[in-house]
Amino acid sequence: MTFTIYPAIDMRNGKCVRLEQGDFNKETVYGDNPFEVAEKFAETGAKWIHMVDLDGAKQGSRQNAEHVLRVAEELDCRVQIGGGIRSEADVLYYLERGVDRVIIGSLAVSDIETTKKLLAEYGDRIVIGLDARDGYVSTAGWIEQSHIKAAELGSELADAGAETFIYTDIAKDGMLSGPNTKEIVRLAERTGVDVIASGGIKGLSDLVELKQFSNRHVIGSIVGKALYTNQFTLKEALDVEVD
Repeated sequence: MTFTIYPAIDMRNGKCVRLEQGDFNKETVYGDNPFEVAEKFAETGAKWIHMVDLDGAKQGSRQNAEHVLRVAEELDCRVQIGGGIRSEADVLYYLERGVDRVIIGSLAVSDIETTKKLLAEYGDRIVIGLDARDGYVSTAGWIEQSHIKAAELGSELADAGAETFIYTDIAKDGMLSGPNTKEIVRLAERTGVDVIASGGIKGLSDLVELKQFSNRHVIGSIVGKALYTNQFTLKEALDVEVD
């Protein structure tokens, strides 16, 4: 099984930022130009870039799409985007403009039937983002807490055709405290669907640990703050990917 590293670019007000535990009041700016950050990732050898429109997630509509489309159009890498995607029109906006995969999060909670329809129509170009706090899915840029357990939603959507999940433990995100490997593997085993780990990566050992479960549907990891704070380089992470 393959294991893929997804360097992350979270965008707010047109800048490249990182939040702590999704808290918009705990923001650090790491770059004024998301495209330039993505360009460096691509030049280093990243096959995929994970982009998040934080403004879009919070406001419920696309806010930083121009940066996403430029990366998709001009760089030699694949792109997945999440944040502010609340309808089929939003999905098509990106898929028809060169973005490889669209991440559905809040919509999966607010309108599961539309989500199932999108899975049926677009297959592996739809990724389900399961962002969990204490095991329950959070939505709207992690501001709102649902009463739906991530594992239960994952199982239902796997039955509806979902092929890939991104699992984020919000308590871990941006904290450099290590991933919630136990829950990541549990989701993969319960659903039988590929899972990309997100949140808490602090060192190369975390990536090595996750990769040990690549034969159990843990197919990759999103890496953000660890790269921006020089815990390790993207090249070192990509070497774990192909090791």
